Amino acid sequence: MGLGDQIDLPAGFEFGVATASYQIEGAVDEDGRGRSIWDTFSHTPGRTHDADTGDVACDHYHRYLEDVELMRDLGVDSYRFSIAWPRVQPDGKGAPNKVGLDFYERLVDALLSEGIAPAITLYHWDLPQALEDLGGWRERDTARRFAEYASIVHDRLGDRAHRWITLNEPYCSSIIGYAIGRHAPGAREGHGALAAAHHLLLGHGLAVRALRESARPGDQIGVTLNLQPVSATSENSADVDAAARALLISDLLFTDPVLAGRYPELARPTYGALTDFSFLHDGDLETIAARLDFLGVNYYYPSRIAAADYAEPDPAKRTAADLGTKEVIYDREELTAMGWPIDPDGLTRVLTWLKTSYPQLPPVYITENGRACPDVIDEHGQVDDPDRVRYLDAHLRAIKPAIDAGVDVRGYYCWSLLDNFEWARGYAMRFGLVYTDYPTQRRIPKSSYHWFRSVIAAAKASWQPTPLTGEGATNDDRAG
Repeated sequence: MGLGDQIDLPAGFEFGVATASYQIEGAVDEDGRGRSIWDTFSHTPGRTHDADTGDVACDHYHRYLEDVELMRDLGVDSYRFSIAWPRVQPDGKGAPNKVGLDFYERLVDALLSEGIAPAITLYHWDLPQALEDLGGWRERDTARRFAEYASIVHDRLGDRAHRWITLNEPYCSSIIGYAIGRHAPGAREGHGALAAAHHLLLGHGLAVRALRESARPGDQIGVTLNLQPVSATSENSADVDAAARALLISDLLFTDPVLAGRYPELARPTYGALTDFSFLHDGDLETIAARLDFLGVNYYYPSRIAAADYAEPDPAKRTAADLGTKEVIYDREELTAMGWPIDPDGLTRVLTWLKTSYPQLPPVYITENGRACPDVIDEHGQVDDPDRVRYLDAHLRAIKPAIDAGVDVRGYYCWSLLDNFEWARGYAMRFGLVYTDYPTQRRIPKSSYHWFRSVIAAAKASWQPTPLTGEGATNDDRAG
């Protein structure tokens, strides 16, 4: 089927868009919000592109009604957004900040008034700085604090919001934040990064337990993992072994504990020189493997791995990300503005890998998928982004083969509704269906926005039964 043909997805399939608090909200010093690790990181010289920060971002805190209107016109079923922990608990613990929660209550009510279901992510990387000052995710106590925070938010919004995501991409929070140092808090550690990964997952499990204790009818509780199919670039044993280590750190370190209640077999041989795994306590894996109502999967690109030299010769001094591997980009393949290779079939592969590896896989939502493009406003005041349309079209089509293979995929959230603060890349990268003109905060729907709206409308129209008319139509005919 070519671009423009109807995309084959099952009746009732959900369409949505996604954002994250620090990337769009702004208002970092308003209404009692505390400081987050991303406030600190982005204000540290040399950490972000052009010293960009999320201080204003898309000013969503003040313009959320305009953004809800964009979603209504788009026709989405659901909006995935995150709660800023420091807006709810400025120091990461203690009494909630009522004014901060009031904002999210207004947002949820505005969504519901337009028939859009909220899907709430409790943690999308903006840890309160006060907790990082005490060790952050390296410390077990942060997992306990997270569960308390989850209860506070659920108590306030759980009567209206029923889809709950504990964490977004714990790989990025732990490995990119504590081992590679490209994201907040900007650390480059071995044991500390692995402890952070474990405590993030422990926090997830404790939060699931807390949410279930006060669950309402219809509540769905899950977690979002960023996953990618990993392959070796050759059959050479060194490349094959390197690919196994890459799969460990990107996928298995998170999928095995969450979906199977175990640590990957390769974890101890790979990381034994860095850590004694003292952060793993009795009962942790049972907590982490708490029953899920769904799994969120974020997919952007595949990983093709070759063996490489370790950055640090001494195994005991390496970071958790120093695994003797390198990503390979093939000649003449199309890349996004982020430099990521484009492979829609990779989405099919990662979904079927999940089902094969974890036969009891819960229902799946694609909670993020999209691409950055060098978007510009043309002389007519419009933004045409055909490359994004091709990308989204191909990836939406990649879902059906996974469904046919037995994966219960129930929905797709496009990343992102708006161009926004793209973490260390600042405002240099644009992922949105809607162009954000940052100096004026004007929103301009791109051609991809109009395309996605037509896809949603066509899908919903195709699911409606055709009424029987003319002679021979009886009540019995219509009742079937």
